[in-house]
Amino acid sequence: MDQPAGETTPRTTAYAWYVLAVLFVVYVLNFVDRQIISILAEDIKRDLHLRDEDLGFLYGTAFGVFYALFGIPLGRLADNWHRVRLMTLGLALWSTMTALSGFARSGTALAGARIGVGIGEATASPSAYSLISDWFPKRLRATALAIYSAGLYVGGGLSLGIGGLIVKGWNQAYPDGGPLGLSGWQAAFLIVGIPGLGLALLIATLREPPRGQSEGLPPPPPHPAPFAAFFQELVTIVPPLTLIGAAMGGARALIANLAGLAVIAAAVTMLVRLGEPVPQWVAVGIGVYAVYSWAGALRRRDPPTFALIVANPAFLCTVVAYGLNAFLSYSVTFWAPPYAIRVLGATPAEAGFIIGGMGALSGFLGVTIGGLIADRLRQRHPAGRLMVVIFGAVVPSLAIATAFTTSSITLFYIMLFPAQALASCALGAAAATTQDLVLPRMRGTATGTFFIGTTLLGLAMGPYLAGRVSTLSGSLSVGVLTMLATVPVALIAAIMAYRLVPVAEANREARARAAGETA
Repeated sequence: MDQPAGETTPRTTAYAWYVLAVLFVVYVLNFVDRQIISILAEDIKRDLHLRDEDLGFLYGTAFGVFYALFGIPLGRLADNWHRVRLMTLGLALWSTMTALSGFARSGTALAGARIGVGIGEATASPSAYSLISDWFPKRLRATALAIYSAGLYVGGGLSLGIGGLIVKGWNQAYPDGGPLGLSGWQAAFLIVGIPGLGLALLIATLREPPRGQSEGLPPPPPHPAPFAAFFQELVTIVPPLTLIGAAMGGARALIANLAGLAVIAAAVTMLVRLGEPVPQWVAVGIGVYAVYSWAGALRRRDPPTFALIVANPAFLCTVVAYGLNAFLSYSVTFWAPPYAIRVLGATPAEAGFIIGGMGALSGFLGVTIGGLIADRLRQRHPAGRLMVVIFGAVVPSLAIATAFTTSSITLFYIMLFPAQALASCALGAAAATTQDLVLPRMRGTATGTFFIGTTLLGLAMGPYLAGRVSTLSGSLSVGVLTMLATVPVALIAAIMAYRLVPVAEANREARARAAGETA
């Protein structure tokens, strides 16, 4: 079988697989810390006097907006600095903030800790995607990224099982509150947060590969001032510093930035006047404005990267297609344990063990097999990987609809398995596609942009909107099922990406040169 043009076949070393294994463990812990709030949701809701929409905000928006916001400058830092050191620092930060979540006494305090977790975790995938892309050749890239991404499902599943057991054991041992007055859900945050500090020491021992080595490209010269570039990026995306960044681009850039800010502020104001919660839509507005500001600055400062990412319809359609897949997946993943406990009568320990175990297995199988199939399909067609994205956008819907309408907890558990497996298969394919559409020096930035789709579209909106509809309708089932309305849009975006990707990848270097690339 013929290889796609430009493909190389360098030997994949044992050390590359070792690096992948370590990065997989990091991603497992990443999602343990991120997802554990799901199995703790009912206790948090009771103790902190919250509503479903507040839980969706804590899980999705408070974490997701700042994960996306900092993902871009940290992705830029991953492109310019030592990726292993960046991941080490990020892991230490998010583990500390997870542990501090255990001392929260209000929704506001917990939201602050979740923001810190989001900022720390924003270092992980830009660094990991870039490292994996340099350790593994293109022919294995979707497979390697899928294996790494499987940590998402293993970590998410483990978090439910571990969290449920910790809460059960702690509350039995300390029915009136344990040491420092901590309840079971608070102890769970502490217990899963602390091990990350030890894992950070292991990450620090990994070797940094030359950029572009998997494709036989000469490494770019070291960036002369990576942190200066990081702070320049920060000024373009963190409000209100964005106004300074825009002003540095001249009067025209500042006017355009202010106009965008005015439109976004007007939209947020309208939503609040219609009765929508202020924290949710202010946070989303900040995220949208930050990305708008960053895109304008990127266009001025790095036209080739702008051309291959923001101005690339193939890239954007891939992000939207998988972002909406994540929108639905995050809604189901977060609300499945509360639904089992609240509606179907399961205990937290039972729901955590069964949903967590099945979620870990189904997600691991789905994302790994999906990555393998995506690589095989790419050998037959330049856009073959997008077939898996199309599949993942549509097929899980029936299982989700069945799970959240049945009154049988056994059928509910059974349906979650195919729902998770079929939805997860698209992740490696979408991620590898975005990496293929950019130059090696742009991979960290491309990853940061890719995760905007899975955070601003998926994580920041899906769980919250499901919770908001649940609050308004009084039915968690209606809240989750309403999210299926996004499936046709995801399908259209995936089909458009399938049509656009072959030409965009073939013309990658030419488009970059036309935009000013000199290397």
